[in-house]
Amino acid sequence: MEKQLNDIRFRLLGAPLVAMMGHLIFYNRNDAGDGDPFGFWGIYAFSLLETVLLWETARLVIGYFRRRYPHLRQTAKRIVLSLLASTAVAVVIRIANIWVYDQTLLWGYKFPLEGYLQAVFVALLFIVVIGGIYEGAYYLRMWHSTALEAERLKKEHLQTQLDSLKVQINPHFLFNSLGSLASLIPEDPDRAVEFVEELSRVYRYLLQANEKTVTTVADELHFIASYYRLQKIRFGDGIELVQQVTDEARGAGIPPLTLQLLVENAIKHNAILPARPLLITITSTNDLSLVVRNNLQPRTSAAASERLGLRNISEKYRLLEQPAVVVEQTADAFQVTLPLIHPLPA
Repeated sequence: MEKQLNDIRFRLLGAPLVAMMGHLIFYNRNDAGDGDPFGFWGIYAFSLLETVLLWETARLVIGYFRRRYPHLRQTAKRIVLSLLASTAVAVVIRIANIWVYDQTLLWGYKFPLEGYLQAVFVALLFIVVIGGIYEGAYYLRMWHSTALEAERLKKEHLQTQLDSLKVQINPHFLFNSLGSLASLIPEDPDRAVEFVEELSRVYRYLLQANEKTVTTVADELHFIASYYRLQKIRFGDGIELVQQVTDEARGAGIPPLTLQLLVENAIKHNAILPARPLLITITSTNDLSLVVRNNLQPRTSAAASERLGLRNISEKYRLLEQPAVVVEQTADAFQVTLPLIHPLPA
């Protein structure tokens, strides 16, 4: 929060300029008659002194109310109180100035009532202009600062939500992998050992990928190939994976582990038999989207799907402010279209 008015250059340039403008507008050589003792520049010097006095006094008042009501939501109260207090002080100063001139006959004559009224008018005009400049500049700075803070908090909130989604993936993946391993050990111990070795490589990537918000499609496809080998150990000819992705799409971005979740969902909810293999295809489109498709052959004893993986993916895309994920299902196929992120975020 701003504690002081950082306005040195504004004052050094503004006070002489305002004094000159006021002097040119209100100065009248006939007011002092033919015996004008000071001349144009002498009277300008008095005008400059009065301007500096008014400016510094108004500045103190504005600074006081700015410290007391510093927040953007207090703008109306700050403006009203600053205007009222600055006006009152400025009027008192101007009337006091004219009174001193009258008592000392500095100009060789006494000011009529119109002179006092003119002095009050000048003071009000000065306060409105100078106060408006100060408040306008302060409001813009505060608005900019508030906008930056809101953006920072938004990013932190989104990152927290993304991190929360990432935490959901690790236990889910590990639980399913251990379940697969448990069923594989009594059937084929040698393949179980191979499964554990492949699992360690896959899980290493999973931990590294979870440190990122966005990864390249190329890295994700490389990982999904390892993950596929893991599933191939378990299911043999019962599962097939086909990748048809262009080089342009490989250079685009995607939330980490998105493909793994979709492949895992396909395996979880479909029957996998050598006679009827589960075919999963990953293809790119001309509009830089990635389509993950599998033939639909639901398990007869499958539990109701909670769609945790799909919700996780959709939420990631929403938090990254990307187009929505499109999920489509027909009688014989299930398909998910993933918008690719390009260019990659810094």
